[in-house]
Amino acid sequence: MVVIGGGFAGAVLTKKLEKLLPDEWEIYLLSKTNYITFNPLLPEVVGASILPGHTLAPLRQMVKRARVRMVTVTDIDLDARIVHHENNRKDQLHFDQLAITAGVKANIGMVPGMADFAMPLKTVGDAVCIRNHIISRIEQATIHPDPEYRKYLTTFIIIGGGFSGVEVAGEIDDFLRSAIRFYKNVRHEDCRIILLHGTDCLLPELSKKLGNKTNDMFTKRGIEVHLNARAVEVVDGCVKLKSGETIHGGTVICTIGTTPHNFLGHTGLPSERGRLVVQNDMSVNGVEGLWAIGDCAAVPNAYNGNICPPTAQFADRQAKLLAKNINNAIRNKPTKPFRYKPAGSLASIGHNKAVAEIYGIEISGFIGWLMWRGIYLLKVPTLARKVRLFLEWNWAMFFPPDLSHLDFKTTESKYNPSTANTKDG
Repeated sequence: MVVIGGGFAGAVLTKKLEKLLPDEWEIYLLSKTNYITFNPLLPEVVGASILPGHTLAPLRQMVKRARVRMVTVTDIDLDARIVHHENNRKDQLHFDQLAITAGVKANIGMVPGMADFAMPLKTVGDAVCIRNHIISRIEQATIHPDPEYRKYLTTFIIIGGGFSGVEVAGEIDDFLRSAIRFYKNVRHEDCRIILLHGTDCLLPELSKKLGNKTNDMFTKRGIEVHLNARAVEVVDGCVKLKSGETIHGGTVICTIGTTPHNFLGHTGLPSERGRLVVQNDMSVNGVEGLWAIGDCAAVPNAYNGNICPPTAQFADRQAKLLAKNINNAIRNKPTKPFRYKPAGSLASIGHNKAVAEIYGIEISGFIGWLMWRGIYLLKVPTLARKVRLFLEWNWAMFFPPDLSHLDFKTTESKYNPSTANTKDG
């Protein structure tokens, strides 16, 4: 049994398979990293509300009998039933059952110039990079003699008004309000946060009422929201919109656009908007023993007939059912279609406020924020991470954010570990 992808879906699936599959079955979990990233917390890393490590959980501490391999999958030979992968050398792994839970990667080429002049937010490394960049901009602004250029340096443009874009905007605003008092030549009124969204309402995943409420809250706090503002080009220091308007700013952050991993393009499997097409039991039609769930798969929901959205809520339920379906399949028992009524969605918008829609009930403000924190604290993997995150959140309520620029430069050396000869061990 091989599981490709160490994200939320892959980790949950592997844990469930360990309990269900017979002892003689070997389980392999292949992941480019040896940890799971809890993506909903990445905006808090950007705003220095939590440390980067609090969004991560080592896969080897989450599974027991499964073998974790930190490798990059390069190809899947469906006819020979072999997964090709590499780390310091190329290797392959035979499978009887294969589950693809690889998620998606950022599509930084979605808008011309975005790959060259915008900062994506998809990984914990992206979040740390954006955090460092924001601190660098403030440091540059405090020593620059030109007041107008200081305003340019402290203008932050965010492309995308979905969950990530809204949460990043709120976190940056909170960070600037707390940090600016430590910088003598930078005033908060000179800092600008500009949120660009391509449709007429923020947070399209929630109700229009909550999207408009978020817009109103942002406007009161001084965050500039531009609706129906579709970016058509990003150049150095500005974003060009379809309307012809140009928005200038020293930093551009993009939270839009995803694309499948490269190895999926080699399989020739049918896809729908970049997601693998699967049947209602999450199996791939025409290939025995092949399954797919999570962000990389277009899983039909028998509850309403719609394709499941790419959220952790659905990935978790899909993984639990898929483990049962795989176990049933190898025992020649019938599988079940995926059926799930979503509980709702939440989004933190900064300043101890959030908006939420839980079982049709709309909640906003401080109560929504408490719910947001409580629900995500329960979902964070491992007890150790839950305790660390709880303590960090409480610490942040009483003390200012960490202004350290995490520039992890190494001492100059001729030794390059990425090209050095290594032995398997």
